[in-house]
Amino acid sequence: MSAILDIQNLKKIYNSGSRELTVLQDINFTLYTGDTCSIVGPSGSGKTTLLGLCAGLDRASSGSVILNNIRLDNLSEDKRAQVRNLYVGFIFQNFQLIPTLTALENVMVPLELRGERNVQRQALELLERVGLAQRHDHYPTQLSGGEQQRISLARAFSNKPAILFADEPTGNLDEETGEKVEQLLFDLNRETGTTLVLVTHDLELAEKTKRIIRIKGGTVVSDTGVPAER
Repeated sequence: MSAILDIQNLKKIYNSGSRELTVLQDINFTLYTGDTCSIVGPSGSGKTTLLGLCAGLDRASSGSVILNNIRLDNLSEDKRAQVRNLYVGFIFQNFQLIPTLTALENVMVPLELRGERNVQRQALELLERVGLAQRHDHYPTQLSGGEQQRISLARAFSNKPAILFADEPTGNLDEETGEKVEQLLFDLNRETGTTLVLVTHDLELAEKTKRIIRIKGGTVVSDTGVPAER
């Protein structure tokens, strides 16, 4: 197995007026192709910030993020966007669907940006995979929270990502719907080999991943399930 994500001495500082706020410091870990990993910790510990840095949504203050052998640190926003479009899927807690587009059109957007062919057919197949092909012409406001999250999951997998980041993917869902979304995440991880990284407060969900990284006060306080040297 090859490393898909290598985090080295990562630090993130925000300026707050005349003060500097250190959100993350001295973060180090490596994930491999097909891994499943949860990042857990109390609110304000830096989990979501770390996820955004790993996905190239933001730039670290120091240290390095190497995703699929590409170092993100010095890339422009446009170059990081290209890397994300090629290799990354991202699921947000609040879904982040485009309200003026139908379910089908939301899933088609990344495919069109990649210049794919037969984007409508591919998008329909993805919707069918998450059990929502019959809702393809509905807008986000016409869908339940669980349905919207399944649409966002289909969209996230539209570029066949090497790694999928999910920020509280079941946080806004009822228990039954959350379990269905969890099952889809792990099924797609198993079937496609996509590395899965979750930020979650749900310890039951975290325990379903092979590895759990605990963060407190912006630092890693424990890292269980670390694989042997590969």
